[in-house]
Amino acid sequence: MTKQVLTVDNLNVRFAQDGKTVHAVRGVSFTVGAGETVALVGESGSGKSVTALSTVSLLPDSAQVSGSVKFGDSEMVDAPEPRLRSIRGNDISFIFQEPMTSLNPLHTLEKQIGESLALHQGLTGDAARARIIDLLEKVGIREAESRLGAYPHQLSGGQRQRVMIAMALANGPELLVADEPTTALDVTIQAQILDLLGRLKDEEGMSLLFITHDLGIVRRFADRVCVMKDGEIVEQGATDEVFANPQHAYTRMLLEAEPTGRPEAVPDASEEVIHCEDLRVWFPITRGIMRRTVGHVKAVNAASLSVRSGETLGIVGESGSGKTTLALALMRLVGSQGPIVFQGRDIQGVKSGALRPVRQHMQIVFQDPFGSLSPRMTIGQIIAEGLGVHGVPDGQDPKRVVADILSEVGLDPAMSARYPHEFSGGQRQRIAIARAMVLRPRLVVLDEPTSALDMTVQVQIVDLLRSLQRKYGLAYLFISHDLRVVRAMAHKVIVMKQGDIVEAGTGAEIFEAPKTEYTRALLAAALNIVPQDPIQSAS
Repeated sequence: MTKQVLTVDNLNVRFAQDGKTVHAVRGVSFTVGAGETVALVGESGSGKSVTALSTVSLLPDSAQVSGSVKFGDSEMVDAPEPRLRSIRGNDISFIFQEPMTSLNPLHTLEKQIGESLALHQGLTGDAARARIIDLLEKVGIREAESRLGAYPHQLSGGQRQRVMIAMALANGPELLVADEPTTALDVTIQAQILDLLGRLKDEEGMSLLFITHDLGIVRRFADRVCVMKDGEIVEQGATDEVFANPQHAYTRMLLEAEPTGRPEAVPDASEEVIHCEDLRVWFPITRGIMRRTVGHVKAVNAASLSVRSGETLGIVGESGSGKTTLALALMRLVGSQGPIVFQGRDIQGVKSGALRPVRQHMQIVFQDPFGSLSPRMTIGQIIAEGLGVHGVPDGQDPKRVVADILSEVGLDPAMSARYPHEFSGGQRQRIAIARAMVLRPRLVVLDEPTSALDMTVQVQIVDLLRSLQRKYGLAYLFISHDLRVVRAMAHKVIVMKQGDIVEAGTGAEIFEAPKTEYTRALLAAALNIVPQDPIQSAS
């Protein structure tokens, strides 16, 4: 029989909250065998991360834990703190979703990786440095020795995640827990990180507990899968069996939760809302006391595009390719050169005061609704803020306008007195959409509006955006690295790389007959086909 590295039996976790008891995990049981990859999947709030944190008793003091969690033969529930400290980061290691918040911004890579080596192995000095270089090379960091003095902000997202993996591997753990390790990454970097984890798991002989809401990743990466809902495991089994013949209705819903269909055709008579010709955004690089310009960061080079009423233009590419900068330039939120024609008027040279009436018709929805909504304002105040600046249409009652738009995005108007923290991620994104739509804009920039959301919520938001576009003839600039969502939403697509538009065409042309190698690599990564040599292609 396969040795069981982790055995969870009838795990229950409760939290005391506002005088009530919240039952976060209910009777969860599963095992992770030696060399096995087990995936915990489910929507936000299903109990995945709480279950994972329970494996090494990393839950807050308010947590009431019962049941059994065994690492090998050692019971982890209520284990003495010295015993837990000897296991954490040594026998069981974690990789978290957002490396920028997990890495200390004030410490170099050498110091952060070295801390774990010193604590668990007593390695310091040259021996520790050699081990750190070996780890960084193993996870695909180029010129590792020269990066020892680097700080987290000096690395790309993919590089930071590789550093987190190096830290997790430092002491040769028997079990690696990866909590949504690829959610915030581009599709090509996702593919590289997943391939890296799979290769290192085989080389190091580790077991892997993988937490995600992306079933595409689970399909190609996990040996077994446990589906969680409301703190319970509703189905578990071999991945191929669960995907081929799901038994639980919730599992079937998750498997079907992918944006589908294609955008409706745009009438030939639709008017052009915005276009630009050879738009350029260069940021100067200055040096010396006199701050002389010695070069430029060429964020966007000679970009040309147009969007009509009722049309969606998808903008895709890796992080740093210039997608968001291009959109901000079109909205006159960053400086640029080249004509920007909005509703027949060149707004490139228009002064800020004269530009204010135009801004009413250009709105934006950001990736992280929690970060873009003021925590000190009610959602009613947040949505009505634009009305206070630009005026209420046709002299209507502002409260009535806010109530109507809340209903339109699928929220109860009675919620208008609540604050953002009282809503789920999907609800907060609906609030952000309502804030943009309340002014009845002509152009809406959607900057990664679904990437932080569960698959089922993604489908809901895509359906909402489609219905609003049909009703009001909205022009969308849809920025995303999730090509499945782009395919469902976009009439036209432009592909950006290092500031250049390397390919443009209709959605069908880009997805069915890509012309450039870069576009083909993006599509291959989105379909979970791993590049042949991910370390060589790593940033």
